[in-house]
Amino acid sequence: MLDLKYIREHLQEVRNGIRAKGLTVNLGSLLSLDEKRRALIQEGEALKSRRNQVSAEVGKLKREGKNADSVIGEMESVKARIQAIDAELRTVDDEIRGIMLTIPNLPHPSVPVGSSPADNKEVFVWGEPPRVDFPLKPHWELAERLGIVDFSRGGKIAGAGFPVYIGKGAVLERALINFFLDEAANRGYKEIAPPILVNEESARGTGQIPDKEDLMYGVERDGLFLIPTAEVSVTNLHRDEILTERDLPVRYAAYTPCFRREAGSYGKDVRGLNRVHQFDKVELVKFVKPETSYDELESLRADAERLLQLLGLPYRVLLMCTGDMGFTQSKKYDLEVRAPGQDRWLEVSSCSNFEAFQARRMNVRYRPANGSKPEFVHTLNGSGLALPRVYAALLEHYQTPEGKVVVPKVLHPYTGFEVIG
Repeated sequence: MLDLKYIREHLQEVRNGIRAKGLTVNLGSLLSLDEKRRALIQEGEALKSRRNQVSAEVGKLKREGKNADSVIGEMESVKARIQAIDAELRTVDDEIRGIMLTIPNLPHPSVPVGSSPADNKEVFVWGEPPRVDFPLKPHWELAERLGIVDFSRGGKIAGAGFPVYIGKGAVLERALINFFLDEAANRGYKEIAPPILVNEESARGTGQIPDKEDLMYGVERDGLFLIPTAEVSVTNLHRDEILTERDLPVRYAAYTPCFRREAGSYGKDVRGLNRVHQFDKVELVKFVKPETSYDELESLRADAERLLQLLGLPYRVLLMCTGDMGFTQSKKYDLEVRAPGQDRWLEVSSCSNFEAFQARRMNVRYRPANGSKPEFVHTLNGSGLALPRVYAALLEHYQTPEGKVVVPKVLHPYTGFEVIG
């Protein structure tokens, strides 16, 4: 969340940022509650000061053998009002926090202003599509012919969007996971194996609640949620903690299955592995000092891009516009891999800087080495990478005229085979 003092002192900037993200928030109600809160605090502090004075007067009167009933009566009245103010403050604080949780993060000045995907800015393109003299097939046709992904049996077990990987298809999935984790370790990320279920406070901390609650699978009986991304689990590792400056930057890599309801998705976008409800992903998460966070965003993006380059898959990088960026991000890059069998781009990674937005929700701070008071860290994360669309692009990019698929050389140590089919 944002800082309330910052909102108060930069009201127009905050309004512009909210508007740029295509959202609306009743800031008038927030400011009225803030004013009420400050008035209550001021009254309470004055009454507590008076209570101390009255207490001293009672002691003096009793020592002098004088009647203190009237002063004691005033002290009881003051005490009752202080209790009432404290109760009212708790209510007002809850109302303020409720509104604060609905205010989006503000976009960084370098983010293009826009309201649709057409306003995103292409900033980098790498690789060339395969040059072949035969018609390229989409991955779902290749997977079915090769018997490596079974969509219909997955549907029988759990419903549409739950594929089953079989034989060499399952080995390839596992190979990609291990390859991504090993490369993350080589880049200085510490591997984490976190829970795939989180509580409501964790989901609120990273901004899934209240923004994306409808996209998560809930385990209502236990008050838990299946994670839509390892970002939720890993970023909450340090909730309510104070790190030291020498701890930073903290870099984590985590493999998990992820679960998304993807309500409202339909048509060609959901064919095959393009959009599924359960998928594997390796997530990269950083906790950094505020002054380094945008350099860390560029290095995070480079770490994700490097994986696609090692796999030899053409891709592009988009700088997302304000209206297509999301509730929690200050700046976000999307990496889209080329799927030649479908003649389209598929998103495989989002690399985002949240600045202090998540850290303030989770109360994650660090203590500067100079001994000054603790500050909120900046958090970042990026997919390194999400597997389904990488898998799809890999099948389509490396297919042969005979309908086989050549495995990229970097995966041979992980698969134990060079060709599928």
